Amino acid sequence: MTTTRFPLVLPPLDWRGGALALGLSLGLAAAVHPAEVTEKADDARPATTRAEGRSAAKAETKDDLASRIREGVELNNKSGKKGKGNAGSTYIEVKVPPAPTPRRASGALANPVDVRRGPASRPETSREALAARAAMLAAAVEEQEKPRPEPIMEHHWGYENENGPSTWSRINPDFSTCALGQRQSPIHILSSDVLLGPAEPLQLNYLPTTGSVVNNGHTIQVDLDPASPDTLTVRGSTYRLVQFHFHHPAEEMIDYKGFSMVVHLVHRNEQNQLAVVSVLLDPGPTNAFIDKVWTYMPLDNQDRVAMPPGSLDLNQLLPQDRRYYMFMGSLTTPPCSEDVAWTMFREPIEAAPEQIDRFARLFPLNARPLQ
Repeated sequence: MTTTRFPLVLPPLDWRGGALALGLSLGLAAAVHPAEVTEKADDARPATTRAEGRSAAKAETKDDLASRIREGVELNNKSGKKGKGNAGSTYIEVKVPPAPTPRRASGALANPVDVRRGPASRPETSREALAARAAMLAAAVEEQEKPRPEPIMEHHWGYENENGPSTWSRINPDFSTCALGQRQSPIHILSSDVLLGPAEPLQLNYLPTTGSVVNNGHTIQVDLDPASPDTLTVRGSTYRLVQFHFHHPAEEMIDYKGFSMVVHLVHRNEQNQLAVVSVLLDPGPTNAFIDKVWTYMPLDNQDRVAMPPGSLDLNQLLPQDRRYYMFMGSLTTPPCSEDVAWTMFREPIEAAPEQIDRFARLFPLNARPLQ
């Protein structure tokens, strides 16, 4: 409903001019109640004519009605003077009904608001509808409560926080053993907890051979020539030496003592089983074997440098004291495969601090934490 206000200025009252006051009242009545006058006149006409008149009156626009009332107000204002400060003025309120909602043309799209107000939006209260609704809500809750698998990361494994050992199992599904395995390496060996017994002599058949030195982004690794004769025989099985690599600092500990570096010599037998020999390093005099390997050490990732034939004699890498610890463990790098036969010499070898520092500048930390 719209309300339109028009000022009506009344002249000062003059009791001597009764005719003027009466004329003003009649003019005001004609301006304010045109519909009443029209309806009284319509009473004298037939019913059909009166209905047509009402339809014509409803068809008048708001502007036409306001114009007629404005003319009546101006006529009354001309009949007298305004009082001081417009004293005696007043307002006529005209309430105009809202325009009817236009009908939708044939073929037009339905208004979404009108559709929501229609019968289709009424809530269903049947038992079947309520049961279906409850089942849908229960399914939604169950779906949200399902455990979500840890996201698989897309970057390569390493030793830093964002791709370090704690994330290896999430970097690649094939690395799940790094988190779920039961015999993971490296370990901390306490001599008070080991089982003592007659040691089986290690048959290390190392002869001069050759290989290539590669910087694989994780360590410096020496891949032996496939024709290399170097082998390890232990517990009735013979393993061929495949490669050896370095970690800084050493991954293993003995009786709470850590070491500067460690060399892992990886062997494989015909059944594809692995045996690793671990040689610990401490600072000391220059190591001739380490110096020879460092001479061919590539500085860039994925670079490889071939060594001269017969330049590698692994006997130079072994300690004088061949007593060892033996245990079943895993690889210390992804995929962390288990059932690896470990042999770790109790006595470390030595390398010059400069030799250790040269490796540490390339790999400040490439050791997996103790498992």
